[in-house]
Amino acid sequence: MSTPNLPDPALSGPNAPEETATFAELLSEFEQQHRKPASQGQSLIGTVVQVSDESVYFDIGRKMEGVIRAEDLRDASGAVVTLKRGDKLPVSISGFNSEGYFTLSTTRVALPKDYSELEKAFAEKRNIAGTVLEQVKGGFRVEIGMRAFLPASRSGARDQAEMEKLVGQQIACKIIQLEVDKEDAVVDRRVVLEEEEALGKQRAFEALQEGAVVAGTVRGLTDFGAFVDLGGVDGLLHVTDLCWARVAKPSDVLSIGQSVEVKILKIGRDSKKISLGMKQLVPDPWSLVAEKYTVGVRMHGRVVRLADFGAFVELEPGIDGMIHVSELSWSKKIRKPSDVLKIGETVEAQILGVNVGERRIALGLKQALGDPWEDAAKRYPVGSVVEGPITSLANFGAFVALGDGIEGMIHIGDISAEKRLQHPKEMLTSGQTVRAQVLEVDKQKRRVRLGMKQLEPTSADEYIAEHKVGETVTGRVVDAGPKSMKVELGEGVFGLCRMPEKAAGRAPAAEESASDISSLTAMLAARWKSGVGAGVQASSSGARAGQVRSFRIQALDAAQKRIDLESVD
Repeated sequence: MSTPNLPDPALSGPNAPEETATFAELLSEFEQQHRKPASQGQSLIGTVVQVSDESVYFDIGRKMEGVIRAEDLRDASGAVVTLKRGDKLPVSISGFNSEGYFTLSTTRVALPKDYSELEKAFAEKRNIAGTVLEQVKGGFRVEIGMRAFLPASRSGARDQAEMEKLVGQQIACKIIQLEVDKEDAVVDRRVVLEEEEALGKQRAFEALQEGAVVAGTVRGLTDFGAFVDLGGVDGLLHVTDLCWARVAKPSDVLSIGQSVEVKILKIGRDSKKISLGMKQLVPDPWSLVAEKYTVGVRMHGRVVRLADFGAFVELEPGIDGMIHVSELSWSKKIRKPSDVLKIGETVEAQILGVNVGERRIALGLKQALGDPWEDAAKRYPVGSVVEGPITSLANFGAFVALGDGIEGMIHIGDISAEKRLQHPKEMLTSGQTVRAQVLEVDKQKRRVRLGMKQLEPTSADEYIAEHKVGETVTGRVVDAGPKSMKVELGEGVFGLCRMPEKAAGRAPAAEESASDISSLTAMLAARWKSGVGAGVQASSSGARAGQVRSFRIQALDAAQKRIDLESVD
């Protein structure tokens, strides 16, 4: 810090000449010289020599240094300017403080010297310099070459604390009312600040370039994005450009006052709109999808959204796959994804397709669970009995849930053997548990055919229950063939009798003597007597349709309702 040139102390002793002034007088004279009004308003280039938390000291080429409060060093946008030793800054002298330093200002406008300059500045609406002397009712008293009034509403101060700090400062303002003869003037500082802010914004806007990465501060949050201050200019960071992952609302990621680094995506020079992005600063996860995700692989993910047509599953931040409603379950009864899944649930799904160009990954939930139809034939063999609830009724039959997404269908004709139904609802209701027999399993058509009437007791069931193998019974031949005959054992009960090979291979004696006319006559007479005519065929054993004979039971099969017989006649 510079030291003022003071007189030699020897000259102020008791032997000093009378004409020599005292030390106090010389110091007072020195201070007066550097406080003279001619110094005020003078524009200088100051060099920073010392920086503290509260003040910045400048070398202004005078014997005394100048000082500016750190909080007064602001740019056009209002942001505090950070300086370091050696930096240069245009300043002007605004006064002299009690510590012996020049008070400086960054306001580089002239202080009017007389009334004619005031009138000219008023007519030209030119900025002038002024010093805030004191706070009065409704505003401030300002020295502009004459005393002027600055309304509080036009001071640019936002609260009482800022108004108090304004006292003693040199400001730039405009004269908005002037009556020289009455020595009455009104000035406006706010309009100057607004002009400087607008100019600063314009310069900041013109300095921005598309593609540049800049720092900013989050100034506001909405549902659709965040407004970021880029140094006097606001840009919009849309919610879709926050990150590659799905974001419900910006407040989930950002907070007001947060410092962020963004990329300028687009600048509307005419509209003055700036589009920003944060996700563009990191690699697009879809660039690696083709390498990481292949068809057939099973992945775990979190359900993030449900729609009528399917569910969206986040496989990693920024990568979502979609499970179509048809791929949720092997059952055909899933109407909407919310019947099976809920948001936030973790699921395992199989990749069915990958389309990097359209940024789509098709997933299947049911494939990860395994196809229940692979072993359906083993689980539900033909002839086995199953049980399950009726899921729905149709004109042609009823559907029964067998488990694991497999349904069986009971045709209307297989519901009852006792009565003819017009609709299944005559005997069945939805939700009713029924027992049925498996009649057919078709893996290709993914169909299981069931029957209920097949489980109802029949005459054959009762007959088989009442008889045993080896027992001799009587029956009527209803169909006689060369190798077997069908025998009716009771009403609706039939057995099968196979002919012995020896009997089946024996030729009638009459045919051996066909050339003997007398033998042929005797044979025809015998057939007529036994009732075997031209329209009735007899077996090689002599059995004929309608004949009642005795048989021995060889085998009884209750499941197949089959009775095997052998002739004992």
